[in-house]
Amino acid sequence: MASRDATVEPITSSVSDTMLPSKTGETKLPVKKIPGDYGLPFIGPIKDRLDYFYNQGRDKFFKSKIQKYQSTVIRTNMPPGPFIASNPKVIALLDGKSFPILFDVSKVEKKNLFTGTYMPSTNLTGGYRILSYLDPSEPKHTKLKQLLFFLLKSSSNRVFPEFEACYTELFKTVENELNEKGQSSFEKPNEQAAFNFLGRAYFGSNPVDTKLGTDGPSLIAKWVLFQLAPVLSLGLPKYIEDLLIHTFPLPSFLVKKDYKRLYDFFYESAGSVLDEAEKMGISREEACHNLLFATCFNTFGGMKIFFPNILKWIGNAGPDLHRSLAKEIRSVIKSNGGELSLGAMEQMPLMKSVVYEAFRIEPPVPAQYAKAKVDLLIESHDAVFEVKKGEMLFGYQPFATKDPIIFERAEEFVPERFMGVEGEKLLKHVFWSNGPETEHPTVEKKQCAGKEFVVLISRLFVVELFRRYDSFEIEVGTSTLGAAITIKSLNKASF
Repeated sequence: MASRDATVEPITSSVSDTMLPSKTGETKLPVKKIPGDYGLPFIGPIKDRLDYFYNQGRDKFFKSKIQKYQSTVIRTNMPPGPFIASNPKVIALLDGKSFPILFDVSKVEKKNLFTGTYMPSTNLTGGYRILSYLDPSEPKHTKLKQLLFFLLKSSSNRVFPEFEACYTELFKTVENELNEKGQSSFEKPNEQAAFNFLGRAYFGSNPVDTKLGTDGPSLIAKWVLFQLAPVLSLGLPKYIEDLLIHTFPLPSFLVKKDYKRLYDFFYESAGSVLDEAEKMGISREEACHNLLFATCFNTFGGMKIFFPNILKWIGNAGPDLHRSLAKEIRSVIKSNGGELSLGAMEQMPLMKSVVYEAFRIEPPVPAQYAKAKVDLLIESHDAVFEVKKGEMLFGYQPFATKDPIIFERAEEFVPERFMGVEGEKLLKHVFWSNGPETEHPTVEKKQCAGKEFVVLISRLFVVELFRRYDSFEIEVGTSTLGAAITIKSLNKASF
């Protein structure tokens, strides 16, 4: 949960001799040298790594540097550093004004930067550089992204019925466990429902009816761990964990059999999409590895992290919000003849705002990277900074989307924040999809191909929840990725 310690305060700048007009032309900002340092070779990156994971924690790590240097654009090292990343040096962008430079592919490059200053072995993805690691300037980027657009379009008629079916099963599982034990963990039922839904909606194949059975989520978790371990904390003793997962890559052969099981499911289930890939000039094998990654890492990973976060923020907001959501959702469905559709959901402004606010206050992917293609100027609220070609840029999204100069009550979950004309104007500052919420993904940009799909299923999750229940109570814990939710009670719909 957001900590008050992590609040980003406005910076007071001293005016230098060199001034440039801001983008609006209304004020002039000082041109400043980017503050911060990288420390001694080898020692500096390890010190920053220990501070980031253990001594301070992620938010305090950045907050302390903002306070020290009185700037939201700073130089620092980012994990993992030695010996996994050859160059941990970055320019950190820690406000909502400087952050969007990361999306401008005319000025920055995204090649091999999906996970940051290191890239996991391609042995974990069948020997291929997956779409997420390609820059839009690379020829395969366009073809592979077009394939994902085809997947989304070809499966669109299955999304509503399969989501309802899979999450009806989830709520039954949770209710049964509540009746038996007095509480229910949301984690495993959500993961199984999410993976079943994606298999059924995308490919018309129910994973539990195949050789995978119910193993899909656990196989994915292990495979993802081998890719993200260098930037995760598993809760092990500090120095043991740092040596085990932050210093050397985990050997990919340990998940080879697990990955093969996932690959076989996709190869057998995605026949029509693989046929389309061949027509586009992509081999079935390369297409299959990309479909697996997009489904398991990107979309399933997002549902695994974001759905518990939605529950956390709505749950903690209390019964008044619950009642308001239930009334809005049920009345719209009733006025649409009992049917749920895209058009009906557009008539639910509170529900839509709540989902956007969850994306804003706790974006599921906090870190984004890019490398300067050319010498460029980056503008924060207080100053302009010169960046040289080849320098690595890092954006910490929670500070960008909780920028107090852009958002009032930035640290608070405000359910109605994005309602109305003025509220909708703020959507351009919501960046969870590797781009502004007001823009749409194209083959020319790195914005998430499934952006609209992820917003849709997040809305469906809230709608399905409040179709069934007036309110609920939860207990919030922590996990390696996102929140660990225990459901304590579900109050069934009474109107």
